[in-house]
Amino acid sequence: MPKAYSCDLRERVIEAVEAGASRHEAAERYEVSVASAIKWLQRWSEERSAAPKLRGGSVSPLEEFAAEILALIAEQPDLTLLEAVAELRKRRIKTSRSSLWRFLDRHDITLKKKSASGRTATRGCGPSASSLDAGARYV
Repeated sequence: MPKAYSCDLRERVIEAVEAGASRHEAAERYEVSVASAIKWLQRWSEERSAAPKLRGGSVSPLEEFAAEILALIAEQPDLTLLEAVAELRKRRIKTSRSSLWRFLDRHDITLKKKSASGRTATRGCGPSASSLDAGARYV
């Protein structure tokens, strides 16, 4: 999305209209669209502000339950994402896997488990190299 026009330009358009120019004339003089000039003047008459409105910045509904979600993760750090969603739903916090993931990502929390190499180490099953004769073949 393009950047908003500067406050200085907005104020010049407003001043031109207040000095007697039409909105169309002011827009043409300052090379902005007529729609922009009209919106700026509407905002000026309603709020006495030429500043652009804030953009973006929506807030997740999960932020309302941040303390409870973070406490759950602290209590049970071994939960998978799906298990965490199920537990939150039991607590009547409506969420989905993707929205919970984005919430946790914003709070720099990961639900990573131990690496696969730590879980798949040999457990004494099958023959080991020391149990085989040096010249024997294992079939």
